[in-house]
Amino acid sequence: MSLTLLSIVAFLLQVFTWIIIAQAILSWLIVFNVINTHNDFVRSLYTALQRITDPVYRPIRRMMPDFGGLDLSPMVVLLILIILRSYILPYLAAVIQTAG
Repeated sequence: MSLTLLSIVAFLLQVFTWIIIAQAILSWLIVFNVINTHNDFVRSLYTALQRITDPVYRPIRRMMPDFGGLDLSPMVVLLILIILRSYILPYLAAVIQTAG
């Protein structure tokens, strides 16, 4: 694995972080009736963001206890992404640099 590949992975993790944040904010806006899904753009954007994030959330939702209407899976995924970007990727980059 090269440093270029690690930088691409870091970029993709950052993009996915922003997708999760956008999906969470959009879902809050829909729940609090700030925006509604009768608007075609809002509905299509929300559907697209759900299709991107739901495969990642699903295994976490199965492992976590039921908190009623509170979904903590986006927070768990964000914590995992932060750990990956802050600790694991720099460690792999250091290993690659010392090995190369």
